[in-house]
Amino acid sequence: MRHYEIIYIVNPNLNGDDYHELLNKYSEIIKNNNGVIIKTDEWGKQRLAYRIRKFYNGVYVYVEFCAEAESIAELERILKLDDNILKFQTVKLADQADPEELIKNAQSSEKVRERSSDEAEETEEQGINEDEDEEESEVEDGEE
Repeated sequence: MRHYEIIYIVNPNLNGDDYHELLNKYSEIIKNNNGVIIKTDEWGKQRLAYRIRKFYNGVYVYVEFCAEAESIAELERILKLDDNILKFQTVKLADQADPEELIKNAQSSEKVRERSSDEAEETEEQGINEDEDEEESEVEDGEE
């Protein structure tokens, strides 16, 4: 299997149900063509660099997956026909890839990212508490 990533921009005017239905549709297309989805990131609504089909904003979706080369042509054909997809780009990352190993790597990197964000929050909270302590001591010094 080959390792791919695809980024596609979705119509920003879709409601939540239609948007999630669209994401599931393309995930199923990949799976039905013997592909394995490694990671899906929804980057959210972003301003476009230039107007595309009369839209100035779009919802970005990033999908990392493994699939056979023949399935990519079918996926791209369906993306081109869908009016709710403003743009897309598919990139081949590797010719040979083990999906199970890539999934494990993605999960471990997600855990590391969660831990680092938790540590950042704790550090931020400690900094806020220290600032409050300093302010209280300054007030006490001023009263004397």
